[in-house]
Amino acid sequence: MNAWTVPCVLLALQAVSCLGSVRWCTISEQEMRKCTAMAESFQRASIRPELQCVEGTSEMNCAAMLASNNADAVSLSGKGMFNAGKQNKFKSAAGEADDKEYDTSYYTVAVVKKSNLEININNLKGKKSCHTGLGRTAGWDMPIGYLIDSGRMSVMSCNILKGVSDFFSASCVPGANSPNSPESLCQLCIGDENGQSKCSSSAAERYFSYSGAFRCLAEGAGDVAFIKHTTVKENTDGMNTDAWARLLHSTDYELLCRDGSRVSVNEYKRCHLVKVPTRGVIVREGVSTAEVFSMLNEGLKKSGFPMFQSSIYGGTNLMFSDSTTNFLRTESENYVDWLGLGYINALKSMQCTTESVPQTLRWCIQTHGELLKCQKMAESFNKKQLTPPIQCVSGDSYEDCMKKIKNKDADAITLDGGFIYTAGKTYGLVPAAGESYTEGSSDSSYYAVAVVKRSVTDSFSFSGMKGRRSCHTGYGRTAGWNLPVGVLVERGMIRPQRCQFAQAVGDFFSASCVPGANQPGFPANLCEQCIGDTSGNHKCEPQNTERFYGYNGAFRCLADGKGEIAFVKHTTVFDNTDGNNMEPWATSLRSQNFQLLCLNGARAEVSQYAHCNLARVPSHAVMVHPDTDINVVYGLLDKAQEFFGADNNTNGFRMFDSSDFEGTDLIFKDSTIRMTGVGEKKNYSSWLGTNYMNSLKVLECSSAAVSSASVLLVSVLSALLTSFSV
Repeated sequence: MNAWTVPCVLLALQAVSCLGSVRWCTISEQEMRKCTAMAESFQRASIRPELQCVEGTSEMNCAAMLASNNADAVSLSGKGMFNAGKQNKFKSAAGEADDKEYDTSYYTVAVVKKSNLEININNLKGKKSCHTGLGRTAGWDMPIGYLIDSGRMSVMSCNILKGVSDFFSASCVPGANSPNSPESLCQLCIGDENGQSKCSSSAAERYFSYSGAFRCLAEGAGDVAFIKHTTVKENTDGMNTDAWARLLHSTDYELLCRDGSRVSVNEYKRCHLVKVPTRGVIVREGVSTAEVFSMLNEGLKKSGFPMFQSSIYGGTNLMFSDSTTNFLRTESENYVDWLGLGYINALKSMQCTTESVPQTLRWCIQTHGELLKCQKMAESFNKKQLTPPIQCVSGDSYEDCMKKIKNKDADAITLDGGFIYTAGKTYGLVPAAGESYTEGSSDSSYYAVAVVKRSVTDSFSFSGMKGRRSCHTGYGRTAGWNLPVGVLVERGMIRPQRCQFAQAVGDFFSASCVPGANQPGFPANLCEQCIGDTSGNHKCEPQNTERFYGYNGAFRCLADGKGEIAFVKHTTVFDNTDGNNMEPWATSLRSQNFQLLCLNGARAEVSQYAHCNLARVPSHAVMVHPDTDINVVYGLLDKAQEFFGADNNTNGFRMFDSSDFEGTDLIFKDSTIRMTGVGEKKNYSSWLGTNYMNSLKVLECSSAAVSSASVLLVSVLSALLTSFSV
């Protein structure tokens, strides 16, 4: 048996060391001197393992030395750990804590005056902002990174300074006074008592740093201050005796929470923008985190060495932060857990650079109408100098476009839920932006509904649909196929054998138009009601050449009398009635002549979709390759909709209107009100949601699967309807 086997096993109980030494990486001459003195002190106190000091040049260099086994441990800032983790593998061993709350983090908060009742985290656009300084953590990197990552702020072409300037009406960002910086970023700054040094990154600017940013708010210059959680308490209730702060009370200020609410400044742990980790100790693979933590802890208690003092070595925060008082053992060795996803995502958003911006954004289109609209979009965006410029790439089908994006032969396409599932699961694509169909709402979802004509003599209910003629947006699409089929199975109205859903639907309805159901082995009646183009060609094809394809097409199928039920989304009736669609087939249609079939057997007016629907489902999303910076894509689209989003804009192009381009719902759905950021829904599964994901997993089962899959679908769809129905 190896001589160290028993002691290593008993390490946790006896604090016996298995490592002979720990090579600590230093990043400066001052750190090397401090490390050497600490090693000597540890040796005198018989601290084990033995501390040795090796010389590095930077945080990144030390991380590389760990990876190459030229060092064993180093203490890094949160940002240093994040950057090092991109290229190196290491383990998290300990965190630094102070004695105030024995915590290994602090909190970036957004503070407002309590009297400013209207302001919240969702309506900061157009407000005036106070920041601690350009590039600083609590006042810049974290709040701006959070606003970008959450989709509340967009940045075109990674020009973060311009994005902040466009978002806030005026700001004080000390340090943002370079010749190329937007003037509004220094507009609220006041300089020193003589008006000099305005916007400088130093104490000469009275609105600099934590207290300065809070003063900017307190004196009424700004509407919101981005600071750390201790700042308000440090400058109110008599804690700061300077003239500007002497009479301030902490109860006159509140924090903005991520959910849109506001709370007192004492509740920062549950109401903050980002939790910021303190410095942490990392070790290379193969080194015991327990032993390194034990060495530090024992050294702190027994050596008498002032580990958290740096001034005598000619610097500050050498090896460890000077404000640290203790080490805490990390719960996980994974540095990502230590940093936290909120912190990581904020940093990622702030590290968008011009190198992240592609020369063009290649949009994958499939039809001639989409090509015409894409070309006009590219031309219009270019006239407004929107970047990156749009380039149009043709694909043969949705899956062909997905394949092109996966292979980096295209960059973006807008897809509905069913295709988002395929794009994510099969091709690894991720959402970059979503469509919103409700004015004033950031909710990226819509309602799937069953629409019928109003009738006095034939007012059948949802349970009375068997033998009727049906109209669907397309095979595999969310509102037109996946959800209605799922509901029919869930309610026991169809019973697919061996997962043959198409056969079951063909047996249930007497005739249908399901564009895309023109597949070998599918019932012929699924395409019986389709009409193709004006020449009768392209019948039942899943594209706009089939006039009954898509939302408007399925509704037209109903309006023309070819079908008795249309499965569409809640906005479709309004889009095509009451003069909103001037195509000949729709001009005389009135919304009052249509109704919704409710699952409880009743009928409802088309305006009552929130209470009479099949389910509430995720909206369409722009899908891209995972290597594509989604902030670049959303930054372009959000800026574009300022010019081209409104139906009444005077710029000659409408992003959400396809009437000029031989089709409907081209590139974007015509019912879209605006594009939104994806926020936390950064992959296809989180965008779709667990219940909808489960329904799709069952619907995609192969024909070889046993018929019991339909039993599973019953439980899954039941959960889906319970979760999403309103």
